[in-house]
Amino acid sequence: MKRRNFIKDCSVAASAFSIIPSHLLARKGNSPNDKIQIGFIGAGRQGRGLMENFVNYSEAEVISVCDVDFEKTTLFSKKLNQKLTENQRSNRKIKEFLSYRELLDDKELDAVVIATPDHWHAQMSVDSAKLKKDVYCEKPLSSSVYEGRAIVDAARKYQIIFQTGSMQRSWGQFRHAVELIRNKYIGEVKTINVAIGAPYISCDLPTQPTPKNINWDDWIGPAPYRGYHKDLACPIGDNRWAQWRNYFPFGGGMVTDFGAHMFDIVQWALDKDQTGPTEYIPPVTSSNIGLSFRYQNGIEVNHRKWGRGNNEIQFIGTEGKLEVSRGYIKTYPDRSLAKKTIDKVNYERVYLSDNHHKDWLKAIKKRIPPICDVEIGHRTATVCNIVNIAYALQRPLNWNPNSEKFINDPGASLMLDRTYRGKWNYKDF
Repeated sequence: MKRRNFIKDCSVAASAFSIIPSHLLARKGNSPNDKIQIGFIGAGRQGRGLMENFVNYSEAEVISVCDVDFEKTTLFSKKLNQKLTENQRSNRKIKEFLSYRELLDDKELDAVVIATPDHWHAQMSVDSAKLKKDVYCEKPLSSSVYEGRAIVDAARKYQIIFQTGSMQRSWGQFRHAVELIRNKYIGEVKTINVAIGAPYISCDLPTQPTPKNINWDDWIGPAPYRGYHKDLACPIGDNRWAQWRNYFPFGGGMVTDFGAHMFDIVQWALDKDQTGPTEYIPPVTSSNIGLSFRYQNGIEVNHRKWGRGNNEIQFIGTEGKLEVSRGYIKTYPDRSLAKKTIDKVNYERVYLSDNHHKDWLKAIKKRIPPICDVEIGHRTATVCNIVNIAYALQRPLNWNPNSEKFINDPGASLMLDRTYRGKWNYKDF
């Protein structure tokens, strides 16, 4: 896709990205060519992993971190300096905070990486936008449709650069798959099978004593309160991915966790980044697999296990099949397409990014939309969240992606938002 077409398709005026905003020029001696000053919100396994990438980039400097667990902020700083030593760069003391709002108040800060549990994404993204901090937020973008739209609106209002962490858009095999689909190398796509795992379950974990190193009330944040359990927030030394992602209201199960990756590739391949499906049909005999959703053009996507495991996509067209995952890309009947370099004159190309993090940094410098702009992240998260609603209600749902409303279903409409507790209100911007 030509650059001008990509910018035109984004739901924001190009002028919103055409200037360097005042917050980037406010610091003494700063210029558009200076290093982008980044703070990390969330110092757990994912946050530390992202930091070990960002610390390699000359365009940026990690200056701060916050987490409700002070042991994790300490470990984050230690790991940061280990990476700096490996890169033969000078160690430094970064600012450590227990409150993300204190981190955001830092006048030196240009941008934030949000790597917290999903239930915090909306509030932190909106608060960051209000203070004109550019945002890289982990997927899924939101835990509800209304949250996602609020994040988009806040990002547009305050003219920030927002990258959703759906990094498969910056991986070569997925980009190649998308271009093969768009250029009809398997004909017209009729059916898509996606294996990603199950929807969320209710959290029935027993309450355990809260460790002294964690502020549990702030970990819960806007969600309904419940007691601590180590599976929700794995302590240092427990190298599992934390299980909060499986439990409502903290996560959306694998439907949002890996759906935010795999449904995202479906959206991209079908050129639906500004819209989405119109029908969601749950299965009659199961509550966690077998749902289908359809786009207005009739293409059907099935949530089902079809291959060797989870996290695989199978596109079935009128002239062949294409299968793609993080480990492979395969095409049938012409197996050579999976590795073939296409050089047709009229071949449609999509946005080229081969590094998701550096693409965001480039977008910040140039004030242009990155590969997975906030609207794109919102539309994919909407698909994931409505799949979960359909599984929960166990009835077909009709959706208008333009108005972002259910058609004649007030009960389902109640699930488009979620109640926040206490002092938090993501809509306040």
